[in-house]
Amino acid sequence: MREPELRALLRQVQGGELSVERALASLHQARGFIELAGAKPEPERSARTGIPEVVYCPGKSPEQVARIMEQLSRSESLVLASRATPDDFQVVRRALPQAVYHDQARLISLGRSRERRGGPILVLTAGSSDIPVAEEAAVTAELLGNDLWRLFDVGAAGVHRLLAQRDKLRQAQVLITIAGMDGVLPTLVAGLVAQPVIAVPTSVGYGASFQGLAALLTMLSSCVPGVAVVNIDNGLGAGVLASRINRLNLP
Repeated sequence: MREPELRALLRQVQGGELSVERALASLHQARGFIELAGAKPEPERSARTGIPEVVYCPGKSPEQVARIMEQLSRSESLVLASRATPDDFQVVRRALPQAVYHDQARLISLGRSRERRGGPILVLTAGSSDIPVAEEAAVTAELLGNDLWRLFDVGAAGVHRLLAQRDKLRQAQVLITIAGMDGVLPTLVAGLVAQPVIAVPTSVGYGASFQGLAALLTMLSSCVPGVAVVNIDNGLGAGVLASRINRLNLP
């Protein structure tokens, strides 16, 4: 149930026009989703969770992506579609001319969040090959209303590159660390700062890295307690988690 409808319902209860029992029945009947062919988008998810529904493009036709985004855009200030291709975007843009394609992040966005978040989020990568996943995290967090800093190619093979940025590390509110291959960057960073550190393993690496599994296991086995680990290549999840943490840091 959207806010105007909820306010109207509460006014009816306040004015004695509607009993509490009838109002409760109306609330239970409010489904909070829309029936589309093959999908049930939730245009009110951001009101419930603080984060709008994100359309995952693989497995959907470009036309389905466009229909879902158009429906969500009627009530959400930000609509996101992840793992989008240029073909998806061409169809979406015909229906929603204001849509933007972030090619490295593989995201389609429409609008941005009206919420204000806490301090800056810093996104770091071990290598330049990790940048596409980093951009997915960074663009997601930016569109959710966060200030964003980027620091790329500071992995363990040249740890002095990271140590030279210690002041910047300590000024960030949340840090997202992204690495493939040996996956040790999150442990290095978490040993230098007191702020929350989110680790993202990527599928970058040669055969024995098993498409990110080696990095994932390294991050899960970190000797620094408290590092939060998301799934392989899941920049979107890291950006959302950082934004949720940042939301708690508002004055």
